[in-house]
Amino acid sequence: MEENHLQAEDLQHKVIPIHMDANFFFERAVRSMDRLHYDKALKYFRKAVEYEPENPVNHCNVAGILSEMGDYEGSNAVLADILEHVDASVTECYFYMANNYANMDNFEEAERVLIKYLEEDSAGQFLDEAEEMMELFQYELERPVKPSRIRSREGMVEHEEARTLMEEGKFSQASELLERIVQEQPDFLAARNNLALAYYYMGLFRKAKATIGEVLELEPGNIHGLCNLAIFYQHEGDTNSLNPLLELLEITIPFHQEHVFKLATTMGILGKHESAYGHFRRLLKDDEVNGDPSLYHYTAVAAFNSGRYKEAKRYWGQLLKLDPVSDIPRFYLAQLEELDLTSTQRLELSYHYHLPFEEQLKRWEQDESELYEEIKTNPLIRSSFFWALRYGDKGTKLQVIRALGWIADEEVKETLEVFLEEPDEAAELKREAMRILQEMGLEGSVQAALEVSVASEPMIEETQVSNDSHNGGDTLQAVVDQALLHMDDQADREQKSHLQNLWTQFLGKLHPDTPIIRHTEGWSAALEYLTAKQHGSSMTYQEVAERYGVSVSTVSRYAKRINSVCSLKEEKDDIFRPFTENI
Repeated sequence: MEENHLQAEDLQHKVIPIHMDANFFFERAVRSMDRLHYDKALKYFRKAVEYEPENPVNHCNVAGILSEMGDYEGSNAVLADILEHVDASVTECYFYMANNYANMDNFEEAERVLIKYLEEDSAGQFLDEAEEMMELFQYELERPVKPSRIRSREGMVEHEEARTLMEEGKFSQASELLERIVQEQPDFLAARNNLALAYYYMGLFRKAKATIGEVLELEPGNIHGLCNLAIFYQHEGDTNSLNPLLELLEITIPFHQEHVFKLATTMGILGKHESAYGHFRRLLKDDEVNGDPSLYHYTAVAAFNSGRYKEAKRYWGQLLKLDPVSDIPRFYLAQLEELDLTSTQRLELSYHYHLPFEEQLKRWEQDESELYEEIKTNPLIRSSFFWALRYGDKGTKLQVIRALGWIADEEVKETLEVFLEEPDEAAELKREAMRILQEMGLEGSVQAALEVSVASEPMIEETQVSNDSHNGGDTLQAVVDQALLHMDDQADREQKSHLQNLWTQFLGKLHPDTPIIRHTEGWSAALEYLTAKQHGSSMTYQEVAERYGVSVSTVSRYAKRINSVCSLKEEKDDIFRPFTENI
């Protein structure tokens, strides 16, 4: 008996506890719905409400399942409670209520709440469906049914125009239009989110973050705003702010397709490919979107990046059937065949639905006519050029500048003129941009501006750093001094100069938001590591960490921060690669 008792105790220690939260019950509810077990689904959705009573999505799920079960009055009672006690901004509840009233043949009430939806809802998610319902009500009530105003249409035309401008890479024009929309309609959150992205693409990171802050102040749970903020945190290397937000996003399961897609792409950008894969697969199960070829590519990329190579091959194969004329599935399937899948070094692919930028340039250099045709039919090509010009490495930027010379239109001229004004760009790149502009008929005044710009670059950086001397200047200088003291004996004068310039560049780009230095050894080690890598050294995090008496994770964290700000040339093994080009 004693032996059996001991065995039972041993077994008890091996039991894995189940962590039950709202997400746990939501997943079981969805599984029950898939099996048409509505009673169980309702029970699980109600448990989710108990765990997160302040989350309106949980209540909407209860209302939705009640409607599926034919309890339209019960469903409307839940929806009315959401608007009165949980979150009055969830205006889609009015649309759901109109559906329920219509199913009860109560068209007068259905008309009333549908008009309320159209007049109150700014996003217009169900606008098309609502207008179809209006036609039905007009027939049933035998009189005109027309709201006094449709709120979501206010600014919609201009907003679509701004989105088109962004897709074409015309971020400056898009931001001007979006600023006007936001000024006229302060609670138009979709416009605010896109304005933040436009600022981000233009390099105006502080304005981008401030705009997202406005979105989340108006609606703290806004999925687009939270996802964009996570991307911004990653760009800054602000892991302290990113990590808790990432934990929140990882347990979020959106209700609407648009939100699922936004979260899926964001998790991919943030390197959470397992999560991205789950969301993309969920989208593929939806009949309304599973015919979209790009969705199969995104799912394949998420599968590949999470090590599911067989699944990736299958999804690219399905993409080839859906889009047989596209080179994209053929390219990636060929790459998959050539890849050494036994290697421990994992390659990460971009989620963009086009060929890798380097492959595109290679093909266009062989046939310029193909480039012209691509630009006519695909505005994303132009957008990718402008993005690479801002965030690519030096070699890519040089290729892009030359490729822009093939396009040579007014927008290219404006883009290159702005590029010449960037203080941190290499003089070699500016000279190439100048050559392209001269071929386009640039006037001599800009040539003089270029010469001033190139000549004054170091002075600009020194001035920016000197302005910070009142804010921990001695500590900032100590980082460089300590690095120079510890540097390898084989480091020459050029490398030491490179290290000082790198620190100056880093502080200059962050100005006036100078980092608080609490760990000079960690920053110094990171500077030496990055400098060594830029000069072709095989130095590892472990080696430099031991010499400075710090942990490998500390060196890695600070190196990633410096690299994300200064956009250094990527080192495949150790250097952090920003994923922001995929946004």
